[in-house]
Amino acid sequence: MTNTPPELDVRQQDGVLRLTIQREARRNAISPAVIRGLSEALTAANQDRSVRAIVLTGAGEKAFCAGADLQTGQSFQFDYSEPTQGIANLFRLTRQLNVPLIARVNGACMAGGMGLMAMCDMAVAAPHAIFGLPEVKVGVFPAQVLSLLNGLIGPRALTELCITGEPINAHEALSIGLINHVAEDLDAGVQALLDRFLDKSPAAIRRGLYLMKRIGAMSFEESMAFTESQIALFALTEDAAEGQAAFREKRKPNWSGR
Repeated sequence: MTNTPPELDVRQQDGVLRLTIQREARRNAISPAVIRGLSEALTAANQDRSVRAIVLTGAGEKAFCAGADLQTGQSFQFDYSEPTQGIANLFRLTRQLNVPLIARVNGACMAGGMGLMAMCDMAVAAPHAIFGLPEVKVGVFPAQVLSLLNGLIGPRALTELCITGEPINAHEALSIGLINHVAEDLDAGVQALLDRFLDKSPAAIRRGLYLMKRIGAMSFEESMAFTESQIALFALTEDAAEGQAAFREKRKPNWSGR
C-alpha cells in the first residue's frame, strides 16, 4: 500500500482499514487513480489476516462519491480493445473479498458512487446523505451499477431510481434495504456496527463471506449441495473448536482466526 495515490487515503488501526477518497473539491468523484488505489488496497487487505474490517468513505461531509467526473469529458471513453474495464474489475474484485467492507456514506452517493456503496457488504449513512442514479439526465444509464443493485433492492424501487434519475434520502434508502443504518453521529454508527462483529470468529466471517458471495447465483439444489460441503469445513477450523469449548466452559473465546 506504499504506492497508494494521493487521491486515496489509506490508514489501518486496531484491525480496521479505512479508505478515504480524497477528492473533496470534485465531490469525491471517481478517477482512474481512485480505482487503482482501491483495487490495490482491497487486494492487499484480502491477503492480510490482521485486517478484520474495511471502511470506505469520502473526504468531507458533502459527498461520499458523486460518481464519474463529468468535468473531464472522458468519463465514458474506454479502450474498447480491452474486454474488461477498470471500475467493473473493481466490482469483480469485491466479490472475491473475504473481509467485511462497510460504506460510511457521509453525503451524496450518486451514479458510480452508488456502485461503490453497493459493492460494500454493509452501509451506514448520515441523515443528510442522498442516493441516486441520475445517468438518464446526461443520456446514459447505470449499466454496471445494475449488476450490484439488482437483488440488493426490489425491482420496482430499482426501476424507479434508474428511469427517473431522481434521488432519495437516507431514510428512504433505509426503507428499501439499500443501507443498514442511518446514524446522527456517523462515526459512532460505523463503530457500533464494527463492534458487533469484531469480537466474533475471524475464520467464520472470512469463510462465511466466501460462502455468501457464491450461493447468490446458484439454484436451490446447487446452493444446498455447496453449503452441505462448506459446513463441514467450518467445523474443522481452530476457531470452531475454540468457540464450542468456550461455550461449554462459559468463557469468552480466544480466536486464532484459523
